[in-house]
Amino acid sequence: MIKHVVMWKLKDSAEGHTKEENMKIIKEKLEGLVGRIDGLIEVEIGANFNPNGFDLCLNSKFESREALEFYDSHPLHQEVRKYVRSVVNERAVADYE
Repeated sequence: MIKHVVMWKLKDSAEGHTKEENMKIIKEKLEGLVGRIDGLIEVEIGANFNPNGFDLCLNSKFESREALEFYDSHPLHQEVRKYVRSVVNERAVADYE
């Protein structure tokens, strides 16, 4: 099993929405991928309440490295990624078994 963790710092406003609204939109979009992309087992997303850290954190599980690669290039994920990139300032990622 592979864990894919991503953290984002969001812009104060973007795409006509506040930071908080964009966090909810990202959460809904990413959670909506479960069951639609083979190999994606679970998605958990939460807003960080620590004022010194990133704003939003994704913790997801995949069946294998190949499943993560499939997800990364999948058109549904690419669509979500495009939106996310338009509303974030900074990103950190880690993948591990």
